[in-house]
Amino acid sequence: VQLVESGGGLVQPGGSLRLSCAASGRTFGGYDMGWFRQAPGKERETVAAISRSGSRTYYTDSVKGRFTISRDIVENTIYLQMNSLKPEDTAVYYCAAGFAVLTTTGVNYWGKGTLVTVSS
Repeated sequence: VQLVESGGGLVQPGGSLRLSCAASGRTFGGYDMGWFRQAPGKERETVAAISRSGSRTYYTDSVKGRFTISRDIVENTIYLQMNSLKPEDTAVYYCAAGFAVLTTTGVNYWGKGTLVTVSS
């Protein structure tokens, strides 16, 4: 499985961005998918995750109510809609696929990342 992220960029506080992750490979539907982020000098952390069917989602506390993860099984793509962005959301965002993507140890595949900068 290859994962390619897009949609990052510079946005003002309070603004919105939508990240996309296009997956190649026939086994896309067999993996849970997730978004992680890593800010400078910090460890990579789980942001959101979605089950193979899309019926179950997880969000870290700091993004609940602001971010929404979704997946399009037909298009082999997952999305992260980010609203009410804050400067502390600034990080490189990584797409991930695996059987247990709530932690980095459960990830089988990583994308290369896309930079999100929240600044005025």
